[in-house]
Amino acid sequence: MEQSIERILTQLTLEEKASLCSGQDFWRLKEISRLGIPSIRMADGPHGLRKEAENADYLAAGQSLPATCFPSAAGLACTWNRTLIRQMGEALGKECQAEGVSVLLGPGANIKRSPLCGRNFEYFSEDPYLSSEMAASHIEGVQSQGVGTSLKHFALNNQEYRKMTVDAVADERTLREIYLASFEGAVKKARPWTVMTAYNRVNGEYCAENKRLLTDILREEWGYEGAVISDWGAVNERVDGLLAGLDLEMPFNLGEGDAKIVQAVQSGELPEEQLDRAVKVLLELAFKGHAAKREQASFDPGGHHDLARKVAAESMVLLRNEQGILPLSKEASIAVIGGFARRPRFQGGGSSHIVPTRLDIAYEEIGRKVKDPAQITYAQGYRPDDDEIDAALLAEAAEAAAKAEVAVIFAGLPDRYETEGYDRSHLRLPGNHLRLIEEVAKVQSNLVVVLSNGSPVEMPWIGQTRAVLEAYLGGQAAGGAVADLLFGDANPSGKLAETFPAALEHNPSYLFFPGEKDRAEYKEGVFVGYRYYDAKALEPLFPFGHGLSYTRFEYSGLTLSSSRIREHETLTVSVRIKNAGEVAGKEIVQLYVSDREASVARPPKELKGFEKLELQPGEEKTVIFELNKRAFAYYDVELGGWHVESGFFDILIGRSSRDIAAAEAVYVESAVKLKPSFTRNSTLGDLLAKAAPDPLTLALIEQFKLNSGIFPEDKPADIAAADLHFLPLRALVSLSKGGLREEDMEVLLTRVNKS
Repeated sequence: MEQSIERILTQLTLEEKASLCSGQDFWRLKEISRLGIPSIRMADGPHGLRKEAENADYLAAGQSLPATCFPSAAGLACTWNRTLIRQMGEALGKECQAEGVSVLLGPGANIKRSPLCGRNFEYFSEDPYLSSEMAASHIEGVQSQGVGTSLKHFALNNQEYRKMTVDAVADERTLREIYLASFEGAVKKARPWTVMTAYNRVNGEYCAENKRLLTDILREEWGYEGAVISDWGAVNERVDGLLAGLDLEMPFNLGEGDAKIVQAVQSGELPEEQLDRAVKVLLELAFKGHAAKREQASFDPGGHHDLARKVAAESMVLLRNEQGILPLSKEASIAVIGGFARRPRFQGGGSSHIVPTRLDIAYEEIGRKVKDPAQITYAQGYRPDDDEIDAALLAEAAEAAAKAEVAVIFAGLPDRYETEGYDRSHLRLPGNHLRLIEEVAKVQSNLVVVLSNGSPVEMPWIGQTRAVLEAYLGGQAAGGAVADLLFGDANPSGKLAETFPAALEHNPSYLFFPGEKDRAEYKEGVFVGYRYYDAKALEPLFPFGHGLSYTRFEYSGLTLSSSRIREHETLTVSVRIKNAGEVAGKEIVQLYVSDREASVARPPKELKGFEKLELQPGEEKTVIFELNKRAFAYYDVELGGWHVESGFFDILIGRSSRDIAAAEAVYVESAVKLKPSFTRNSTLGDLLAKAAPDPLTLALIEQFKLNSGIFPEDKPADIAAADLHFLPLRALVSLSKGGLREEDMEVLLTRVNKS
């Protein structure tokens, strides 16, 4: 293949090379039949195949071919199940093969900076480690079927407001530890066939022409060898993009971008070697995709629907279950209330909108579970298409609830509240949903609320409920999965991949989101999500990693392979988990690392490992984690790399970020001894803290104190110490009234910088 591509390169004209760097139409790459270069097709994803019917309008809802609609990423991440996500990816790959699609656009690995982002339903998490692990599993599954993926949107696409022009401004540590880390792990572990650039700018440069992102970091640091493609319409200046490392512009550009490339090569602005590099990558993509196509490929819609139901059940999170009201008895009389019970909200809006192969209706699925369908009554409660409160519908719902033993309300966010294209302005449910919950709670204490939404909502009503099931956007089988969970045919095992704040104002980005005009400053830095809530000791509505089960798990025997390691060594962590309840269940064991003392601002703890395991009643298993240098490091801007400071780190094993079940400490010894460099403007406190004080230093300090006259004997010791601590070294000369000379200072600096 390598030789044939090199041979083809020599036979391509300059114009042909340039033409290959943009799409043939909205979805296809260009073909050149005289050289046997095939055209391959891309299609939207990521939680289902969105292949448009021929001649359909781009983004026209309902005009794509039927495909399995799996839960969106917001719910998928709550499974914390790498194996299950990979299985879903395999199913997506099979459907792509059946429809002749070579690249499925997704998954989205952007961090959930704010719960207001209109596209959060399509992103995994607020945590980069969880996000990258979920994305990697998704990619591995799809690509195992000979279908490529497109990891997107690289990078910092964290809002819809002015997303095509906004400049996302973030410092280097924030970029590396949070926003780029979410992509880095997936790139290195799963090797996606393509990476898609975001619309926005990052620190002044559009992502599609950001050399630092696309070449310096993605290709050279991370070793990425696949194709870099633009989001649809994200190219600003085509030649600048090619110089930066953007290979493919999508969709077609009517030849205008191609002409610019030809002109730039002819003028010497663009080296032809740079164009050849991009063309070679695109030829590799085209031939790989074409060769992997399976003739007469097909898939089992029924089997994929069953898988979608299993994935949906694991993606849902039981947030509250007071007095063990769930699971429900199949003999109870139940009032099913809310328009979503019959007209479900099961996916997000925009480019990921799927036409499902079939659709489970929660009301019907609940009716199939109970012994007698007459036990079930239904009341609409609200009109799904608007927010107006309908008194008649409310009265009907209250009457149905009062007559039943249990009321189950289906509420959440309609399509118009969250979609690609705009952000939310608040976290509230629609007014008619809120009113419905309030009115039903007045007449029925056994109240269960099932939420369908793509991102967090405020819950001022939660104290009036017995149980809350967060169903997210659960895909076409969500109705069946909800019924399985409500009646205990499936045990809830999802845990939140994002923090639910008690109020919007508590979110760390609240004061800075979405920015002003075309500038969004990430002033909260690395304190995103639970990192911020922990640092502020701020109680969220539900913490990151929270989720209940119908059984209970006991943690014991936390063991570290060593109490002291060097940074290049691996620390093995093991802990035993026992199902101490009466039903089988799955537990997500979370490992956090906490740096006890750091010279830079670090979050109180950070997720560095997780495992999901299934246990029968009474069964016990040991979970083993392997931690390397990265688990203890922060990104040191001056070093330009990941750095571990010598010291103690706490290894925390938790049921959630706020429910830590076991802890042990390890001392990690850094391999890099940072040698401080002192100048006349360094403080005396820094000098004494970072350099071993020698007799000359101590003598100079004493001489200064005696001669300066600003340290009388009656001055409190703590105040005197503080004064000295923040004193610049040059002041030892200027304030010593001639007791110290510049030459004394030069001798001191020479000595401490050599030590």
